[in-house]
Amino acid sequence: MPDQTSRRILVTGVGANPGFGLARSLLKLGHRVVAVDANPLAPGFFLDDVSPYVIPLAKDPDYPEAIVGLCQALAVDAIVAGIENDLPPLLDLRPRLEAAGVRLWLPDVKSVHDCIDKARFHQVLTEHGIPTPRTWDPADLDLVPTEVDLVVKPRNGHGAQHVYMPTSRRHARALCDLVPGAIVQERVLGTEFTADCLVDRDGRASAILRRRDLVKAGCVAVSTTFEDQAVHDLVVDTLRAVRAQGLSCVQGFITDNDRVTITEVNVRVAGGFALTEAAGADLIGQMANGLFGLPVDHDQLTYRTGIFLTNYLETLRVGDVAELEIAAAPKGVTA
Repeated sequence: MPDQTSRRILVTGVGANPGFGLARSLLKLGHRVVAVDANPLAPGFFLDDVSPYVIPLAKDPDYPEAIVGLCQALAVDAIVAGIENDLPPLLDLRPRLEAAGVRLWLPDVKSVHDCIDKARFHQVLTEHGIPTPRTWDPADLDLVPTEVDLVVKPRNGHGAQHVYMPTSRRHARALCDLVPGAIVQERVLGTEFTADCLVDRDGRASAILRRRDLVKAGCVAVSTTFEDQAVHDLVVDTLRAVRAQGLSCVQGFITDNDRVTITEVNVRVAGGFALTEAAGADLIGQMANGLFGLPVDHDQLTYRTGIFLTNYLETLRVGDVAELEIAAAPKGVTA
């Protein structure tokens, strides 16, 4: 069972599904959640019992002092990122935060950037013999076989933003001029899946497999848990190749000829992890244990297959923006 001690945990990116769901699960476990986002109307701000704060964007030079200021002012025990953008500045801040007693559970810097950067990710997986879509720089489009269907996406993108399926090489070239930091990848078709993963500090991994039965705008709308030893083993091999630690989610495809291909690893919880918990895996509880240096009980990360999840859009809150009382994060105190 997870440790029952109530901690104050700062969750970033509560405007998106992963951060929103993470904040809600931590609240259910009895933790006190400091919810942060750059958008003052982020849905996670309207969860009952969170402490909401608006912070600068991760790329803003004021971001570090805002995070440190919140941790100092509110005696934050730990930070868990709900969105990829927060990972690089948090890694830079890790020595300062840990010196102040604020815990993070992230892989090393190289590991995180090997996952965020899709070109580097392709290189790492290829070096380890793990099947992953072929990837090209836009300057190398002439080298792409004509029969290959393509995807154009940002090299450092996330959340299915700016992802396009070109219908021709000419179309692909035009998209590469429009997509920020574009790369070109082979398009893989088949059954899409996500593995919700937790890797403990000794390197042991648990992975819960979910089919992405229906995906809308990059978010899973219908999902079902399943078992497949070949998929599980390849997911674990992928986690080992990128030296994962803590929470992550692995995505890929099972093609019609049963070939398994890994497309990405996100160094955060997945948006549809509620299904993993509904299927019996104590994902966030065991993450909280590992975050605070306690053993991860992998027996609590087993799950039932054939459990489904259906998502739909819901109006969370309607109100007058002039009446919002969401504070801005205080500036940090420079040592």
